[in-house]
Amino acid sequence: MPLNVGVGKLAVSSARLPFAEQIDFFKAKLGKQVLTERWTDMMREQHDVAFMVAGAAKADLLADLAAAVDVAITKGTGIEAFRKDFDSIVGRHGWDYRGERNWRTRVIFQTNLTSSYAAGRLKQLRDPDLLRIKPFWMYRHSDGVLNPRPLHVSWNGLVLPADDQWFRAHYPPNDFGCMCYVVAVSERDAMRLNGRIVDQGPDDGTDPDGQPSGIGKGWDYMPGATTVERSIEAKAENLPEALRQDLLADIARVKARRGRP
Repeated sequence: MPLNVGVGKLAVSSARLPFAEQIDFFKAKLGKQVLTERWTDMMREQHDVAFMVAGAAKADLLADLAAAVDVAITKGTGIEAFRKDFDSIVGRHGWDYRGERNWRTRVIFQTNLTSSYAAGRLKQLRDPDLLRIKPFWMYRHSDGVLNPRPLHVSWNGLVLPADDQWFRAHYPPNDFGCMCYVVAVSERDAMRLNGRIVDQGPDDGTDPDGQPSGIGKGWDYMPGATTVERSIEAKAENLPEALRQDLLADIARVKARRGRP
């Protein structure tokens, strides 16, 4: 694998080398581009299968923005290069976008980078060969965040089985600007890294809208989970019948717990 799935950090503001699973996830989204007025027009798993930029309501504008984000992600060019492309696109289309330029470009760049990174890592983390030797996931809070979220800090070092339900809502990123990440560990790894192995994830309650505390609106999902499951289902067709049925049954149970077909 091109990425060390045991330990790693995401440098969002600077250029970084992409990896195959991340690129595959993002490029698959580009085939469906959705025109929107608000960021809430697409939520949660919908972002796994389509590309949008809030307020980009013209097809040619959205296509140019998609191409600029694609270059930033697949070539690892960094946010300043993306901002130059963004300025050119805005000038060409006369787009009267909301928000200050540096803030808006950071949101677009960072959100697509971190979510595609998380989705690519999820595919790696769910590799059966890796799960056999590192069956636990550890939540890591990034030291590079200027304004840490208290609950995210409290989850740092938390270790749970990789299939624990807690990760369904808490697999990072968990909000705009969140740079938390997950690493695969064995029990020995967890002890070496001062992790806290627990039987179940913490119940931190919910906000007035029923959103899990510490999770931004619409971020209570696992980026890439739907595409990973579809990939596994496709590969299952080549397995011996007994193994195929067991695997499909496991996937069905996970989907049932999430309340979707």
